Amino acid sequence: MTHRMPKPHRRWNGVVLSVALLATLTLVTFVVTRWVMETNLTLPMSTPWGPECSVWAEGEQVPLEREQAERATTAVAVRIQGDAAPVEEPDTDDIPDEAMEVLENGPQEGPGPSLTCRSTKNPDLEIEEDLEPSGLTPRGQHLKDGVEEFFADPSLGGYVPGGYDSGHGEGSAHYEGRALDIFYRPVNEDNKRKGWVMAHWLIAHAPSYEIEVIIFDDKIWSTFYPSLGWRHYDADPDNEILRHLDHVHVDVQRGGELDPRG
Repeated sequence: MTHRMPKPHRRWNGVVLSVALLATLTLVTFVVTRWVMETNLTLPMSTPWGPECSVWAEGEQVPLEREQAERATTAVAVRIQGDAAPVEEPDTDDIPDEAMEVLENGPQEGPGPSLTCRSTKNPDLEIEEDLEPSGLTPRGQHLKDGVEEFFADPSLGGYVPGGYDSGHGEGSAHYEGRALDIFYRPVNEDNKRKGWVMAHWLIAHAPSYEIEVIIFDDKIWSTFYPSLGWRHYDADPDNEILRHLDHVHVDVQRGGELDPRG
């Protein structure tokens, strides 16, 4: 039996078609992303090809390295705490003034997200089943210790010795000792500003504490969709707690597996 070899021009046609399709998809993704960002149809994003962290100041993107974002958010946390701050303010001379201004005082339209960073799940983490005396996993305890190191007398909850077996939504990380709640009560503009200072500090330090999810003030950030930044969080509009208006909720990673969406 005689086998016919594929004609060379057919192979080249396939290669050219594949390259053209990939280029078209890349272009469409770029154009759509830019259009969404420029028309303000979504919250601040961090595109896969952009800087690791970004501050949005008056509609302009201010790129930051991760280490800069960590210093900037720590400096703002120290400023709002005043003399009560347990750490000294780090140097931020290399960070644009407009970025520091919006991180400290918030957007002109009121308290809200100004910083986003990309972080993905750590594939090397093991599942932590044993709890610390606090009722948190070792990673959860590490996060709690970090918050208490940088913030004076934070109002913390969401964990109990021995762990929770009820009282939270189905599948909540609280049941595994992986979640921490940081309260800012009552719900008002001043506490929202303080809550966003905490949320920005957490997102900047996410890799250091293996953070997976942050929820506050009707917004959510997660390692599931890291490039999308802060997204709208759907909850009962009449329930301040479920909307996370009075507290910043933060999960640490469980370990042992990667989410296919990451």
